[in-house]
Amino acid sequence: MKTTPQSEGIGTKSKASGDKMKAIVIHNYGDANVLHAEEVTIPKIGQDDILVKVQAAGINPIDWKIREGYKKDFLDNNNPGILGWDVAGTVTEVGDLVTRFKPGDKIFANPTAARNGAYAEYIIIRSYEAALAPKNISLIEAAGVPLAAQTAWIGLFEKANLKSDQKVLIHGAAGGVGTFAVQLAKIAGAHVIGTCSKENIEMVKSIGADQVIDYKSEDFSIKLKNIDVVLDTIGGDTQVKSLKVLKSGGTLVSTVGVNAAEKAPRSDVNTIAYYSIANGARLAEIGGLIEKGLIKVIIDRTFPYEDVKEAHQLSETHHAKGKIILTMDQKTKG
Repeated sequence: MKTTPQSEGIGTKSKASGDKMKAIVIHNYGDANVLHAEEVTIPKIGQDDILVKVQAAGINPIDWKIREGYKKDFLDNNNPGILGWDVAGTVTEVGDLVTRFKPGDKIFANPTAARNGAYAEYIIIRSYEAALAPKNISLIEAAGVPLAAQTAWIGLFEKANLKSDQKVLIHGAAGGVGTFAVQLAKIAGAHVIGTCSKENIEMVKSIGADQVIDYKSEDFSIKLKNIDVVLDTIGGDTQVKSLKVLKSGGTLVSTVGVNAAEKAPRSDVNTIAYYSIANGARLAEIGGLIEKGLIKVIIDRTFPYEDVKEAHQLSETHHAKGKIILTMDQKTKG
């Protein structure tokens, strides 16, 4: 394996597969109190893997859903389980078949949840899941991009086939997926409508929304009609009402499953449930848009890894503005 003797910015000799590292682990399912700081062994990398010194990890709903038992086989496959599938850091070791990366490269990635995650000092990542991090933002910012931005991209373009001049309604527009979706849809030339709470309206407008609706005081299903695409990250009644505003032939894509058709059936629209699939090439395209200044990374708060419980509790409120970031070497909150 190809390694580097020094982890940039750390100031100490680099660790390698088989050594010990600090990590946040879970041994059983439950609330945030099942998260514990421990020392575990750095896993050995495969032929097409990269070993990454973690700078920061993004907190996503999938993290605490798995922590609560959403994916029951997780601990069976990853005992102790390490959460976190949004990451940015420095490559320290590469597998023999890896040619796209070298030790010292700064990368960001959305690694597979089939392996242990990024709440750790090091993480093993399949090389095709990663991309070089944008040079114009910090690694802490870069850690908030991969999962949420790719989720937005897949829903808008790969599932709904959003086109220029179409009308798109984005629910949860101030959240992690929502903030990227608003910006990507605007870049694509769509007319962008977002829903969020009153305190976030100006922020959502500032990143490109043409119209913003306060979901607490306004009923979007009364105000809107003839929408081409709805991106739903909320579900429930919001999803049911969303079917009403779609034009004939329109598409609703949802990250939380599709069950609204049973309550508000429409045979003339498309409903698609989907989840994010990591792709380094797609992520590189998103990184290019960031480097051109076309996409901003909105961060609500940054937590040191010791405060992971507090970070999870904030994510569980569903009221974070943009992304929540966990850092592995930062001792103060931001």
